[in-house]
Amino acid sequence: MNMGMPMPSWYDIVGLDERSNEHCKGLDASVDRVRSILATEHESTGLPYSRMVLAGFSQGGALSLFTGMQLPGAAQNKLAGIVVMSGYLPAAKQFKITSGLESTPILHCHGEADPMVQFIMAKKSRQHVVEEGGATDYTIKGYAGLPHSVSPEEIGDVLEFLGRVLPPDESCKIALKDPGAMSVKELKAAIRKAGLGSRAVGLMEKGEFVKLLKEHREGGGGKS
Repeated sequence: MNMGMPMPSWYDIVGLDERSNEHCKGLDASVDRVRSILATEHESTGLPYSRMVLAGFSQGGALSLFTGMQLPGAAQNKLAGIVVMSGYLPAAKQFKITSGLESTPILHCHGEADPMVQFIMAKKSRQHVVEEGGATDYTIKGYAGLPHSVSPEEIGDVLEFLGRVLPPDESCKIALKDPGAMSVKELKAAIRKAGLGSRAVGLMEKGEFVKLLKEHREGGGGKS
């Protein structure tokens, strides 16, 4: 793939035929990484898995499907939903849905003119996940003329899906820790997570970090 040249990826792809698709070097490590991200979010904020969605495009969609339907912990770790965009099921022979996750809502959006991950792969992925895996809520939507890309119509369908699986729920609002009560280590981590790292360069005092984070949260952007 990619004319033999390396490129950033979740796992190695040697081909997109069914036989090659069973050999996904690096897939297990990426699954562990995504699981760790979900667990950290749950443990650090108290956000339940039922208010989380895994979504991705191409390889990201493939990883979302493979990971989301095989999370350990059964029903208590059931996601609100999974969005697969121009993706597919990798390593199908290794795939086994965790008991209790069969009803996880899945939206699979795919361009019918995709020359890279052909639409037939989307259909076969759904067939395997439903017929072999036992999934009960797998919707596939094709988009005429769409190549390996996304479209406004597709984005609209995803937003509609997210609105359905993540309805407003005041009880699930995350209470953010007051920056003034954070340690410097926590402040720096929160600033990085908020994408403010470049604006924290040169800051030395704790009060400066607190001010930057507070202004960001209040929507002021930290500008005078």
